[in-house]
Amino acid sequence: MSRKKFILANGAICANWTWSWSFVNHNEKFIIFGAWDTNTKENGALIFSEKWQRKRNGSKRPAYPQSREHIRLIEEEGYSLKVFRIIFSDEKQDAEGDGPSTIKGFERVLSNKYLKKVGVNWYAVDDQYLSAPEELDPSLKYIEGTVFQVLINAYERNLEAREKCLDHYGYRCSVCSFDFEEEYGALGKRFIHVHHLIPLAEVGREYEVDPIRDLRPLCPNCHAMIHRGGTVRSIEKLQEIRQEARK
Repeated sequence: MSRKKFILANGAICANWTWSWSFVNHNEKFIIFGAWDTNTKENGALIFSEKWQRKRNGSKRPAYPQSREHIRLIEEEGYSLKVFRIIFSDEKQDAEGDGPSTIKGFERVLSNKYLKKVGVNWYAVDDQYLSAPEELDPSLKYIEGTVFQVLINAYERNLEAREKCLDHYGYRCSVCSFDFEEEYGALGKRFIHVHHLIPLAEVGREYEVDPIRDLRPLCPNCHAMIHRGGTVRSIEKLQEIRQEARK
């Protein structure tokens, strides 16, 4: 089965079958991106970047506007993301890497993913936010944001800052008031996510976090909804959305 037949079999279309990077199914509201194996790691794949707007010679890439619109549909219109793996071939590129990337083969399976924006890049990931803090040496100033390379630029969390936040606010969700210990007893004791009001990926540098001002406890459901679609909603906005949904 060709790539075109595979995409059509899933009800998706595109502007041009030769140069399109992504495909849309408006009826079922999902976007399909191909993920090159060279851009894929264990925990995600780079599928789109603002850097891809132009070729090295400065000419515009015709696929860019369509895929940028597809990204917007995911971020703003609630479309879901599906990805299939593409095997890269450089047979049409010169020694400096100039020339078109060609498809050596592809996997005829769609995987459901979340969209994660970091800087000018968008990634297809299994988890839409980093939920577990990394254990670091305690710091009185609670310095956060030191960059370490995974697939994307993830940001180290300071464990002591997390604990200071929870000492102040407790383990009840700031949006829905869910308390894991009340629901699950000892199993749920001291379990909660801690949310950064200003995402570390947007700060993009090391900064001094205030555990009371900058952090809030959230249950995993509310944490997911705050980040859903590649945007970051305020706690107040998510509370409004919950209230509207209950009318």
